[in-house]
Amino acid sequence: MGTDKEIKRAVDSMVILVDTREQDTEQLAQRLAMLCHQYRREALDAADYMVEYQTAEGTTVRLPVAIERKMSLDELATCFTSERDRFQAEMERLLKAGIKTYLLVEKATWKKIYHKDYRSMVPVNSFMGSLLWWSVHYDFHIIFCEQAYSGWLIGKILQYEVCEDARRRFNDSHQG
Repeated sequence: MGTDKEIKRAVDSMVILVDTREQDTEQLAQRLAMLCHQYRREALDAADYMVEYQTAEGTTVRLPVAIERKMSLDELATCFTSERDRFQAEMERLLKAGIKTYLLVEKATWKKIYHKDYRSMVPVNSFMGSLLWWSVHYDFHIIFCEQAYSGWLIGKILQYEVCEDARRRFNDSHQG
């Protein structure tokens, strides 16, 4: 069986895990509809979205990949201020567990930060500095997007992570 078939099988079997703390709102329903993959609600130790899939051998693999979603720059600013301890503990759990993390912030752009197009009182330089320092220190990828496309983007990020993992597994099993 070739790599392409292995990857297709992996993608077809993937299930996106959605943390039960994601509030059951109309926006969540829209996000879930746009995932373009099966999903299951469950309590996750950290982050909002993870993924698992079936290997060619039939083993279920939960990838060490997570997406932490924030609905706005203001929610993110809260993570750097009044909810700093909770957010830091979550980022430390992800880092210590070796989980590749994406921080997806809806309704956000670098331009909005630069022009202080948010309600929080956090100054622009502090906000930008905190975001960049945290991303380097806790090794997470920052992704800004429009709210209407966050579900699609979550599904695509996790799909490509599954593709890469399946490709690695196939290549590892066919070397030597």
